[in-house]
Amino acid sequence: MATVSADENPYVEDPPTDFEPVEELTEDEADEQAGLLREAIRFHDYRYYVENDPVIGDRTYDALFTRLQDLEDAFDVRTADSPTRRVGGEPLDELGTVEHVAPMLSIDSGGEAEDVREFDERIRREVGESVTYVCEPKFDGLSVEVVYEDGEYVQAATRGDGYTGEDVTENVRTIASVPHRLRGDYPDRLVLRGEVHIPESAFQDLNRERVERGEDPFANPRNAAAGTLRQLDPAVTAGRPLDVFFFDVLDSTHDFETHWKQHETLPEWGLKVNDRAERTDDIEDAIAYRNRLMDDRPDLDYEIDGVVIKVDDLDTCAELGTTERHYRWAFAYKFPARSEVTEITDITVQVGRTGRLTPVALLEPVDVGGVTVSRASLHNPEEIAAMNVNVGDEVRVERAGDVIPYVAEVVEKRAEGHYEFPDHCPVCDSAVEFDGPMAYCTGGLACTAQLRRAVEYYASDDGLDIEGLGGERVDQLIDAGLIEESLADLYRIETEDLTSLEGWGETSAENLRRELDASENPPLREFLSAIGIPKVGPATAADLAREFGDLDSIRDATRERLESVEGIGPKVADQIAEFFGSDRNEEVIDDLLDAIGPLETPDEDETGDELAGLTFVFTGSLSGYTRSEAQKRVEDRGANATSSVSGNTDFLVAGDSPGQTKLDAAEENDVPVLDGREAFEKKLREKGVEV
Repeated sequence: MATVSADENPYVEDPPTDFEPVEELTEDEADEQAGLLREAIRFHDYRYYVENDPVIGDRTYDALFTRLQDLEDAFDVRTADSPTRRVGGEPLDELGTVEHVAPMLSIDSGGEAEDVREFDERIRREVGESVTYVCEPKFDGLSVEVVYEDGEYVQAATRGDGYTGEDVTENVRTIASVPHRLRGDYPDRLVLRGEVHIPESAFQDLNRERVERGEDPFANPRNAAAGTLRQLDPAVTAGRPLDVFFFDVLDSTHDFETHWKQHETLPEWGLKVNDRAERTDDIEDAIAYRNRLMDDRPDLDYEIDGVVIKVDDLDTCAELGTTERHYRWAFAYKFPARSEVTEITDITVQVGRTGRLTPVALLEPVDVGGVTVSRASLHNPEEIAAMNVNVGDEVRVERAGDVIPYVAEVVEKRAEGHYEFPDHCPVCDSAVEFDGPMAYCTGGLACTAQLRRAVEYYASDDGLDIEGLGGERVDQLIDAGLIEESLADLYRIETEDLTSLEGWGETSAENLRRELDASENPPLREFLSAIGIPKVGPATAADLAREFGDLDSIRDATRERLESVEGIGPKVADQIAEFFGSDRNEEVIDDLLDAIGPLETPDEDETGDELAGLTFVFTGSLSGYTRSEAQKRVEDRGANATSSVSGNTDFLVAGDSPGQTKLDAAEENDVPVLDGREAFEKKLREKGVEV
């Protein structure tokens, strides 16, 4: 296919941003215009992604793309290689597997210059003194194999074990820098190796949006790219900013003599390569190349963890061959791990389910104790002012309890002043209220971030354990307007509301509806844990249910009365009293009770203190009990039921398919394991509980 020129296509050099109404076109006119638009969009994709020299602005490009979508929807003229297919196809049940055309092996690596020199000496011993190398960045992304037949994109797969990988054809199709059709004088068959990644700038924007919505940010760009590429719903992939660099031809009907010729030719076919590649016949120049790239690393818009040095001549590469795992003609000269000192690239504010606003620093990824960290807590507004920290400052990052990363100090002050904490919520624009060092959004459940987190928690294991309501599905229900104001909206969702949404079938919709029905009339203790009272988890909720017996008594209790409950201190008592003292919370609770019916209150005949002071953890499926029922059984007799094993755990009850993490923790902490229902009930009887 020849390159599109301005003379041949009216939508290339000076395209319009508005068009005649679709309904005024005939089908032939629509088909002709759609064809021109597809060619123009491919041309502009090439100028933007490959040549990095766009000739139109984003708004004009969007107008062309939208027009093409409108025509294809109205006249059913969509083609298999249309750019509009980048918005994502039908969700998949699972990712299949694909056998690679050629093995996608790994590359031997080292972090010292002497390692590189030894690689060079070996190459020259085996093939002679005349060797030319190609040096290129070693991308920290996800390797993929991409296949073109007769210029058409037909398949993509992850690297997998090097011989077979996961079929990600539909997801890779959504990446704008992967052409659906090649340009120019392309070969009949072309199989490429590329690296899918998320640009640094796009990654920071993506994490900012997630944090502000109350979601956990991605740990680093590589994890984000890998998780995105493996989505079962291509529409999710399409909504995230994936990009790709191509760097190796695995198979082709076009003959290449060198890697460098591949590097020069791929852009002619519309394929994106990295512009930092170089060629040299001196290994010392290759070492110097790595050092220059390491210095430039902070300014690159993509993650790299070293450079790849590979023999240029392809016949020589074939002569050198491979080991079982590595190409013998290539070597990765790695960068040292980044220290715990890094730069703050942005500061955003996360909204929790209680409305608390937590400032979060987005960082240049840094190694802290062997873990890559790209975000860290800034604690609260007072800490920000005390540290005088701002975007652009170089800071030291530590991990609290070796788990939660936080900014410990400013190492080099590069920005003027400290970050000014917002006086309005970044999600709902409600006023921010300060309580000592803490800041809170006053929007309540009118704030979508708080509503999202509230629904997630309500459906979680510590809440009413409603299966099928994970974070992404909660987001989808809120975005679709099915949950607008409160938790009670959940119970107003009908099966047909769900089946109209992308990714929902009749079975999954009916399953969620059954789960919601089953969560009606919950036990008082589960309800108290689920509604999100600050500082009140399953154990405290069980204490309150046993002490007061019904919800009205808890709602009416004074701080002093709450504090008299064993295990509840003054701070927790204050939080409970403030929660029930809020008019908005009272409205939400009343609305929810109308939807779910009366609560199941403790039966005095079924309660006691035989297990008082003991802590149980449950894992796996326990015959004859749901997880909730088993926990209730021990809690009604005075025990605590927690979700994780620690040194304070007395018994781990293991049903079918137990979690290995909990079993390992039990062994590490010398916690007895009650294996199955018989062992569990035997222990209850030993403690005086009738079974």
